[in-house]
Amino acid sequence: MRKMGIDFGTKKVGIALTDEAGQMAFPHAVVPNDTALLGLVEQLIAEKEVAEVVIGHSKNLDGSDNPLQAAIEEFIGDMTLRVSVPIHLEPEQFTSAAAARTTGKNEMTDAAAAALILETYLQKQR
Repeated sequence: MRKMGIDFGTKKVGIALTDEAGQMAFPHAVVPNDTALLGLVEQLIAEKEVAEVVIGHSKNLDGSDNPLQAAIEEFIGDMTLRVSVPIHLEPEQFTSAAAARTTGKNEMTDAAAAALILETYLQKQR
């Protein structure tokens, strides 16, 4: 059961996928956050036979939603109209910073952050 992780940003979106067994998360791609995003995610879900999607829940240090969360909620609403897989939110504080430390700030940092979000979700499911 493959799963997808998404690190949603205003300019770029990181995407991670698990192996086919849904056990290990791997960075997959970084794509622009533009009008093609939903179609690209929908296509990837179909092509890779994704059974669940995990999206980073953007919160402030005090636990309140930060301004990006409204855009994430809108994206989730749009996704639910196009795909029939479950969509989960996973807290994502500091994942981009942790990914940058691990990968060195490069073009795959957002995908690595998505993999960290997905891996955190997977660990909670075990």
